Amino acid sequence: MGETTVTTKEGRDMAAPHAVAGQAGQPDPADATDATDAEVNGRAGSAFLRRLRAPRRPRLWFEILLIAVSYWTYSLIRNAVPEQKAEALRNADWIWKTEHSLGIAFEESVNHAVNSVTWLIVGMNYYYATLHFVVTLGVLVWLYRSHPGRYAATRLTLFATTVVALVGYYLYPLAPPRLMNGSDFIDTVMVHHTWGSMASGDLKHMSNQYAAMPSMHIGWSTWAGLTIFALASVPWVRVLGLLYPMATLLVIVATANHFWLDAVGGLLCLAFGFLVARLWYGKLPYALPKLVPVQGQGGLLLPVKP
Repeated sequence: MGETTVTTKEGRDMAAPHAVAGQAGQPDPADATDATDAEVNGRAGSAFLRRLRAPRRPRLWFEILLIAVSYWTYSLIRNAVPEQKAEALRNADWIWKTEHSLGIAFEESVNHAVNSVTWLIVGMNYYYATLHFVVTLGVLVWLYRSHPGRYAATRLTLFATTVVALVGYYLYPLAPPRLMNGSDFIDTVMVHHTWGSMASGDLKHMSNQYAAMPSMHIGWSTWAGLTIFALASVPWVRVLGLLYPMATLLVIVATANHFWLDAVGGLLCLAFGFLVARLWYGKLPYALPKLVPVQGQGGLLLPVKP
């Protein structure tokens, strides 16, 4: 009689083949570990970006240093752009002809009309030389004190606007109307001997004379005006915010420092600045929280001013 071979339960377990890692239909433990690491790294990266984008309390010493260094760098680069006089004059002729074809070439008429009123043009000369800086810095200080949650995003808009303007100065040198060949524009600073403008007189050698496109007088004043209009609580102050860039437009044309189209260039740069802030923070600066949430006692988030 033949022998019968009996396979016990234990034998069956020992004889069963082990699953091969990576075999079809079987998860690889190493892949699971890699996926977990990737998820952790992804979450860490997202958390880092959220921290960078989150509104935070601005620090006074840092903001003063940042603004000072940024303006110094802006002036250095702007004035380091080669003063390509011949190309700048050709571009000015092209702008002037283009405005004639569009029916908007009446800067010369505005320049002469305002220049005939001495007190008005002298006031505009000082306006051009001073408010460009005073109002911009004033709005930054106001944002720092009253809207700390919106400060960084609004400041980013201003900085991005200025940076892209530097590209314009380099790529498109442009003479202001007062320096055009064969024109009757009046250099109002020279005629009325007013001080302060780095575009004329003894100070002209400290500034690039052929960096008129885009107009940062318009870019900065519109930034300030929109900020005041969007965030101020007093109605008449909001109205002043809207009037400020309009008055600036009249001043830059009346003093023969810019064409109308230079103002358009300034507005395009400002639109770029708002786009950068919108992409970085996910919202327009004015839609961000007014105050900055900080960790308070008992784990509560308390909105406080800086």
